[in-house]
Amino acid sequence: MISTERLNASRIVERQVEAGQGDKAAFIAADGMLTYDELRRRISRFGGLLQQIGVRQEDRVLLVLDDTTVFPTAFLGALHVGAVPVPVSAMDKADNYRHYVADSYARVVVTDAERLADLQEVLAAEDLIYVVSGGSGPGVIELEAALAAQDETLAAVATHRDDMAFWLYSSGSTGKPKGVVHLHHDIAVTCENYAGQVLGLRADDVTLSTTKLFHAYGLGNGLSFPLWFGATSVLMKGPSRPEPILATLREHRPTVFFSVPGLYALLVRDPAADGALEGVRLCVSAAEPLPPTTFERWRERFGLDIIDGIGSTELLHIYCSNRPGAVAPGTSGWPVPGYDLRLVDEEGHVLEGPAVGNLEVRGDSCAAFYWHQHEKTKSCMQGEWFRSGDRYERRDDGSYLYVGRMDDMLKIGGLWVSPIDMEHALLEHPRVLGAGVIGVQIDERSRIAAYIECEGDGDAALAEELRAWCKERLRRYEYPQIVEFVDALPRTLTGKVQRFKLREAAERRVAQ
Repeated sequence: MISTERLNASRIVERQVEAGQGDKAAFIAADGMLTYDELRRRISRFGGLLQQIGVRQEDRVLLVLDDTTVFPTAFLGALHVGAVPVPVSAMDKADNYRHYVADSYARVVVTDAERLADLQEVLAAEDLIYVVSGGSGPGVIELEAALAAQDETLAAVATHRDDMAFWLYSSGSTGKPKGVVHLHHDIAVTCENYAGQVLGLRADDVTLSTTKLFHAYGLGNGLSFPLWFGATSVLMKGPSRPEPILATLREHRPTVFFSVPGLYALLVRDPAADGALEGVRLCVSAAEPLPPTTFERWRERFGLDIIDGIGSTELLHIYCSNRPGAVAPGTSGWPVPGYDLRLVDEEGHVLEGPAVGNLEVRGDSCAAFYWHQHEKTKSCMQGEWFRSGDRYERRDDGSYLYVGRMDDMLKIGGLWVSPIDMEHALLEHPRVLGAGVIGVQIDERSRIAAYIECEGDGDAALAEELRAWCKERLRRYEYPQIVEFVDALPRTLTGKVQRFKLREAAERRVAQ
């Protein structure tokens, strides 16, 4: 583990050049390829550009970028001069962009030419400088021309390992997204402990992530992990849908494939997927629990296990995971080296042995705090321990089984019900493509409602069949009294079902 007090996370690239990897491909993307040495020079030039336009150490720089070579250039270039990159989704809502600027005090926005006009309209009231590849106009700096005028040998600022390095905005079920503040040493922790000791990433690997770089999971998968080990990262521009994913798999033959349960479920059912994973040695999943049915279908069709785990924006990446060659389907596996997990009851008492409780985790990649969220920081980050908000079962073998978010758990007739268990059971049905389970109040009584994406048209007969299906596989009271069929479930950009939106829709119907 790197222990020096002076540490700048951008030197992750310089290390590879010094090790003789300068001519090797670091990134392959729609807009071209960058070797490690080309990336090193662009990082220096971008850092110099930020300094030239008045960006100082710890100033925030908003990144509204798709996954092209501009992202690593800007993200690492900002770190290089001690500025703080703040990557956010290029597909976010207008109100959120205004929030990001106001909350972070960013005065520089780096974006793609395709996003420039929309952002300028949304942020018209703000005094901002835009840095854009291929963009032009008042207040706009064209990236490539500006980089050509900068010094390619600019040394990295000697930031402290505990200096603010970058922010990742995390959305909850209520309120505006909150800024999660990470430090310069956090990247090293996730690379060495998870990518190194669990995944065994190597210099000859080629990685592909369907989760975008602005997301904590995607940032590790597609940027810090491959750069740390001298591997090559393939970046995929545009929406993460089966057709472009399969085309990218065939064209670039990655050896390590990172995705999420929703996409694994779609890909394993896609007739066009035959032969697309021939180069892959390792499949990884996170963002939400991987249904055992998806795991088994994937292994049967492609001969590959999916290594599922749990992480969070606050811990930067995965801290509990299955292992290659040691998978317990349906679980999140075992603690990652360097992280400790514990379960506590509702009063905060630590539970020993097999138990069900609220999950807390500690590890040195944990965020320092939430920006402008002092009370939230005190509530969630208690000493060394981070309160994850997840409810887990620890089994006899020490593996952890996800039960549900603490605020998603249902209580029916005085008994706790996990929406995850019911969703996984429903997904085993051959006609169910997606499921979201919530609790609803009808005539002052608690009921379970299941929202279903299915093959063909859903009807009363299928609804009754799904109720019986759950009763056969779960406890007698774990079945949906209400079954509604939907064209599409509300999901996050990583494919996670947004149960709070289902609850909001149910509440509106009950109120009518």
